[in-house]
Amino acid sequence: MKNRIHSLQNEEFGESPGRKIVIPSSPSLERLGYGTGVSVYLMERGPISGGYRSPWAVKKVAKRYDNQENQDFSKRLLEEAEILKKLEHPHIIGFRTLTKALDGTWCMAMEKAENSLMDLIEQRLDNQAGPFPPQQINRVGVDIAKALDYLHTEKLLMHGDMKSGNVLIFGDFRLAKLCDFGVTMTLNEANGRVIPEQFYVGTQAWSAPEVIKLDETFENDEVVITCKADMFSYGLTIWEMFSLCVPHVDLLQDGEEEEEEHEEQADESYASAIDDFAYHEALGTRPPLPDLPEDLDYSAAVAVFIATTEVDPDKRPLASEVMSIWNA
Repeated sequence: MKNRIHSLQNEEFGESPGRKIVIPSSPSLERLGYGTGVSVYLMERGPISGGYRSPWAVKKVAKRYDNQENQDFSKRLLEEAEILKKLEHPHIIGFRTLTKALDGTWCMAMEKAENSLMDLIEQRLDNQAGPFPPQQINRVGVDIAKALDYLHTEKLLMHGDMKSGNVLIFGDFRLAKLCDFGVTMTLNEANGRVIPEQFYVGTQAWSAPEVIKLDETFENDEVVITCKADMFSYGLTIWEMFSLCVPHVDLLQDGEEEEEEHEEQADESYASAIDDFAYHEALGTRPPLPDLPEDLDYSAAVAVFIATTEVDPDKRPLASEVMSIWNA
C-alpha cells in the first residue's frame, strides 16, 4: 500500500517534471464544501512561464482528524486518490496530485468545477425558480449515465454514493462530471454484483431498497447488491432536479413549525417520532413526482426516473440502457 500511495505523491499533470507542489494550510484557502472528516478548498494557482493555470479543488483531511485515532479519514483519502488517478473519462472529475499540505495533512487536488449540482438546486430553490428546464436535466442525466457506464463496465466499480452533491457542473450546464470516489466498491464482473466483504456506505436518503434492507437485516447473505443500486440513486438525483428537494425530507417536520403547532413538549415529541417513522419507512422507495410545467417536455427525464427507481433491481436499466431512453 505504501509503495502504491508513494507513486501518487506530487504527480501533477501539465507541470514541469520534479516540480514540488506546495499546498498552503487551511486558513489560507477558501472553503468550497465539506464532508465527514474532510473539507474541500479552492486553490488559486499563479501563472507559470506567462501561461494561465486553472484553479484546483483540494480535498483535505480536517486537521482535528489527522491523528492516530482518526486514521480512517486519511486512509480513505489515500484510497480515493489511488482510484481516481486510474479513471480517465470526460465525465469524471480529473485527478491532479496527492501530497501533504504545509500543516502536514493529506490533500488530494482535482480539477475545479464552477458549481456542484446540489448548490445549484439550493440556489434555484432560494429563487423559487421551479424545476430545472428539461435540457439541463437531460444534460446531467446523459453525462452521468456515461460516467456510471464507464465505472460499471470498464473499471468494475460501483460509485456507491450517487447524489446531487457528487455531481459537478461546468459552465452553464456545458457538461456534468461525477466526483467523490471515497466509498466505491469493486464489482465481480461488468455490470455485476458487489464482491462480498465490502461495506456499502452511501447516503441513506438516496439508497436503493436493497441497501436499506441490508441495513435492517442481520442475514446479509440474502441481500445482493449490484451496480443497479447506483442506478436507483441516479434516478433520485434526476428527481432532485424536478423537486429541488432531498428525497423524502419533506416527511420530516420542521422544528420551528412543530414548536408553533404543539404547545406541550410531549405532543411535540410524539409528532416528531411520527415524522421520523414516516421518513424511515419511505427510504428506498420512489418519491412522488412534483408538478412539472406543462409547456415543457419532461417526458424523457420522467421516463428515466420511473425506470431507474423500480423496487426490483432486475427491472432497472443498466447505465448503458438508460441512454436509449434519453435518446428516444
